[in-house]
Amino acid sequence: MTGTAKSRNSAAAPRRVMMLVYDAAQILDIAGPVQLLSTALDPATGNPAYEIELVAEERGPVATTCGLVLRAGRSIAEVAPDDLANLHTFMVSGGEGSRAAMEDERLLAFVREAASRASRTVSICTGSVILAAAGLLDGRRATTHWAYAPIMRKRFPQVLVEDDAIYIRDGNIWTSAGVTAGMDLALALIEEDLGRDTALTLARHHVMYLMRPGGQSQFSAQLAAQRIENPRLAGVCAHIVENPRADLTVPALAARAHMSERSFARHFVAETGFTPAQFVERARLDEACRRLAGGDVSLDAVSADAGFGAAERMRRAFIRHLGVTPGRYRERFRTAHRDLLPLRELRQSAP
Repeated sequence: MTGTAKSRNSAAAPRRVMMLVYDAAQILDIAGPVQLLSTALDPATGNPAYEIELVAEERGPVATTCGLVLRAGRSIAEVAPDDLANLHTFMVSGGEGSRAAMEDERLLAFVREAASRASRTVSICTGSVILAAAGLLDGRRATTHWAYAPIMRKRFPQVLVEDDAIYIRDGNIWTSAGVTAGMDLALALIEEDLGRDTALTLARHHVMYLMRPGGQSQFSAQLAAQRIENPRLAGVCAHIVENPRADLTVPALAARAHMSERSFARHFVAETGFTPAQFVERARLDEACRRLAGGDVSLDAVSADAGFGAAERMRRAFIRHLGVTPGRYRERFRTAHRDLLPLRELRQSAP
């Protein structure tokens, strides 16, 4: 066989993916990414692009947190070094069981071995704490579910935890935020491997948007407002979320809270973790995102309605927090309106 023939044959072979699961894993952390990868077709051949396998400490049933039981095809002891030699993607699921898994040295040894041989390593949600416990994230940027970020930061100070991202890539290691963010990450993997059109087609097929760049915030001003216990500050935050075009300066907000400006600013930071100005900008960003996703209103109109005023001010906020321009963000939301090739036709159109 010539070198060219070998290259073509290698390119046509499905990419091997191994997902590590364990008791009390979150089923969406497993099923979400696996569903997307299993549906992906190689645009060059029309054949399945990935060959996926579940492995666990023991072969057989694995209980997830929702009560549904998955089945691991092999135990980690049955995975020989040669089986890992051509592994394309090694994935680690998340879930409540990650706390116990990160203390299991036998499991961590397997994670280290698999990651050292795979072309890339991926964690979903709290699967990142397992990678961290294995020493794979030392000196790297990583993310996880926002609720676990403080735990991860305290337990693994050598990891550069970014709790305000949907997913992060640092070299050949990818980490994602909570639950459905694993599907965003899976689409990003597919886009890298198979191209944007294939990822867009899969997004539409699964009634998803190919929308969230890795730097997009996990933060939601509306959800943050609902978690605030101080009733006066909770009322102020709700006012901010519901009235992004209003006068949201510190003097105006302090007056609404019946507090001095200095006291208001101090208590606001203590309660929310953000300065009033930061929270206002995030709330306006949320509003702008909703409006951009909802139609073809001009950017000037979106900026005005969201309370930014000048469109340039909105553009700077988008780049600072999301890493994309408002126009690029809107473009990612047009999956449902793009004239893309249906999945069933990809195989027929392959050469």
